[in-house]
Amino acid sequence: MPKFLLSLIFICMTSILWSQESQQEKLEERKAQIQQEIRENEKLLQSVKKKEKSAVNVVIIQSTKIKLKEKLINTTEKQTKLLSNDMYINQVQINKLKKELVVLKDDYAKMIVKSYKSRSSESRAMFILSSDSFLQAYKRAQYMKQYTGYRKMQGEEIKVKTDKLADFNDKLSVQKSAKQKLIAENEKERLSLEKEKKEQLKLVNVLKKDKNKISKEIGKKQQEYRQVDRQINKLIREAIAAANRKAALEKAKANPSAPVSKAAVSSSKIELTPEAKIIADNFRANKGRLPYPVEKGYVSLGYGNQTHPLFNTITVHNSGVEITTDRGATARAVFGGEVTSVIILSPVNRAVMIQHGDYFTVYQNLSSVSVSKGDKVSIKQNIGTVRTNGETGKTIIKFLILQNTTYNNPEGWLSGR
Repeated sequence: MPKFLLSLIFICMTSILWSQESQQEKLEERKAQIQQEIRENEKLLQSVKKKEKSAVNVVIIQSTKIKLKEKLINTTEKQTKLLSNDMYINQVQINKLKKELVVLKDDYAKMIVKSYKSRSSESRAMFILSSDSFLQAYKRAQYMKQYTGYRKMQGEEIKVKTDKLADFNDKLSVQKSAKQKLIAENEKERLSLEKEKKEQLKLVNVLKKDKNKISKEIGKKQQEYRQVDRQINKLIREAIAAANRKAALEKAKANPSAPVSKAAVSSSKIELTPEAKIIADNFRANKGRLPYPVEKGYVSLGYGNQTHPLFNTITVHNSGVEITTDRGATARAVFGGEVTSVIILSPVNRAVMIQHGDYFTVYQNLSSVSVSKGDKVSIKQNIGTVRTNGETGKTIIKFLILQNTTYNNPEGWLSGR
């Protein structure tokens, strides 16, 4: 095989290895994050089991833990697959180096034998002196010099390739151990997952007897959620209308001679000013990179319509995401903006709404608020304290993202802590 082709294959394999190492690091980070979420979930589960009279919340938290464990197993499987690919590439490199070393050593051995036969200074001198001309003698002297240099170079190449082979063998040995460890971890998690599912099934079977009562409770909570959503929608429409009136007034001041528009002010879409457009564009550009609205926690209830963890015939709707966190946790702004509303949902439950151009973020279930309407806030700024439910012992923040009046799935916008 031509040397150029061998070099090209080596470069391609090296690039693949670098790419896979990068993926492996990302998977390791994701795995650590999931494990942290499982620990937080387990801590909450033990707390709820001590305080909760009803088993409903225990089952719901357990369902979240099961999903997290499934994610962990899936992530570990991806790591194992990547590691297997790395090991295959390393084995190919080892085989290639072994073949190259066989050829190099054979060639080097022949050169040594040849050098041994012509080792005396007399034979070398005779080789030069027997030349037909001065030019031929010069060429023979140069040849001997190059031959000696080539022999030295081959010796060095053998040493380099031998060292490289040892490195690949060491790396392969480490990878084999890492793979065995990942397989063992996965097996342990699978057994733990099966145990969790069995425990949950027992609880679900007990709770099925009270299905009608639980269904009514779920329906009542869903009605409360819809009522809050209507209240938030009303406030957002008011904020949109106010922003449009303000923009129209500024436009009229800037150009007094222009005819005054008598069209009704829109309450469904903000007419962005140049400044507001910059803020909205910056917010949009950070999709997938926004921090969590709390420092620690995990998504315990996702966005949109989903089957209830207890009864697959019941569908629940969530206009945002619910993030379970630690008692006394601080809520924080996910992006810079202006507070447009501080909403009192009940004597113990408050919400904060922040505008970012034509985007709005809403932070519900706060026991106290540290900002006021009209305040400018910066990213990760403290806006209040997340409320802990006295009955369940759970500390949950509900987080919403809207563009004008259109709800977005916050999970697609958030990245990390």
